[in-house]
Amino acid sequence: MKGSCLCGAIEYQIDSLDKPIGHCHCRTCRKAHSAAFATTAGVLREHFRWLKGEDKLASFESSPGKLRRFCSVCGSHLVAERDQQPHVIVRVATLDEDPGVQPQHHIWTEYDVPWLEYNGLPAYDQWQPGR
Repeated sequence: MKGSCLCGAIEYQIDSLDKPIGHCHCRTCRKAHSAAFATTAGVLREHFRWLKGEDKLASFESSPGKLRRFCSVCGSHLVAERDQQPHVIVRVATLDEDPGVQPQHHIWTEYDVPWLEYNGLPAYDQWQPGR
């Protein structure tokens, strides 16, 4: 699957989603994406590659050791990563194709906005069980 930023300056490709799609409601995701939650999925580093525009990537360390990578031209957030983890966290909304799977959970709902409903998905105050 391919993905890209809003202006098309950056493109990436993934071989597969290696972790379930989830909706994160933490304060930093909400602020970074200007949305009630950020929809993400983990992709092993060996299954992820930049195709174009890597020189246009900018980064912001939103918490110790966590880099949010975004397009320096249009501001689209594409991935987040921690160096010690074997995966990157892809922003699913930047995929140009349907991943063919549905979100499995909501996390960090203790920071939720009061006007949001979950539509039947499990919701956890912090991480989902087994994480």
